[in-house]
Amino acid sequence: DAACKNRPLDLVFIIDSSRSVRPEEFEKVKIFLSKMIDTLDVGERTTRVAVMNYASTVKVEFPLRTYFDKASMKEAISHIEPLSAGTMTGLAIQTAMDEVFTEEMGTRPATFNIPKVVIVVTDGRPQDQVQDVAASARTAGIEIYAVGVDRADMQSLRIMASEPLDEHVFYVETYGVIEKLTSKFRETFCAANVCALRSHDCEQVCVSNGGSYLCDCYEGYALNPDKRTCSAVDICAPGRHECDQICVSNNGSYVCECYEGYTLNPDKKTCAAADMCAAGRHDCAQVCLSNDGSYSCDCFEGYTLNPDKKTCSAADMCAPGRHDCEQVCVRDDLFYTCDCYRGYTLNPDKKTCS
Repeated sequence: DAACKNRPLDLVFIIDSSRSVRPEEFEKVKIFLSKMIDTLDVGERTTRVAVMNYASTVKVEFPLRTYFDKASMKEAISHIEPLSAGTMTGLAIQTAMDEVFTEEMGTRPATFNIPKVVIVVTDGRPQDQVQDVAASARTAGIEIYAVGVDRADMQSLRIMASEPLDEHVFYVETYGVIEKLTSKFRETFCAANVCALRSHDCEQVCVSNGGSYLCDCYEGYALNPDKRTCSAVDICAPGRHECDQICVSNNGSYVCECYEGYTLNPDKKTCAAADMCAAGRHDCAQVCLSNDGSYSCDCFEGYTLNPDKKTCSAADMCAPGRHDCEQVCVRDDLFYTCDCYRGYTLNPDKKTCS
């Protein structure tokens, strides 16, 4: 059975028919749409399909409320004509939000919990701002798949698509092989994969589990008791990190730092004692003594360390106990000489008197 019993969708195709898409290539796009419809479980109560055509203007070829059988849809698609100028992708997505995803145009009420899905097919670069409007669409609960062909700008595709990008951005070299993507979408829409269809309420990670699902969290987060939402765990708790000295939590991850006087090694985990006596790293007036990541100050000979433990003052070299003169000590800047009382002469040792 070619048709799949996919979960019901409100599915909108937005196809680029700008001047760069040659007539024979546009026919390939229409064949791709028809084959996609063949794989879907189409119906009023199952999957509803709308098709939009855009270039510098946007045309709703048919909304979600018009056709509920495959034959009528494929017949309508066969009559679509290219618009032939410009690539206003942002305008097309905005029009989908304003004019197609409304209950008046056939979108089912939010209470039905029917996924709203857009598949954009383009071969160029948007000529308008697509980032903000695509973000608004995703915020409104619209899941966006971006299909790029040939000259398509990959960055633009990634900007408009839903996360995870590897499941929502597709590229084919030519329109001639675009039909290859039919099987990709079939796997996404037809499998009993609640996570792929975004019909879950997991805050971060959805894990398929048979026909059901379980919620999980990104690294650095733990699942809350409600089994849906996640809270950041303390990555810096003992045993959870590899930092040598200081662990700093950083949005679900962590970075390592070091105590004062240490620097982080290239491995970004361990620390090495810094040379605290290097120029500019200390405030000693005369002598800096390194001490395992710290330092202390000292003074040159003839000076004493002041109470601030940083600056130095000249010492009195002739103070009692600081010299070895027998009789008279004479200060000479930072040093001293010995002399004798009247009636005595200095001996050759320059210290004692006779």
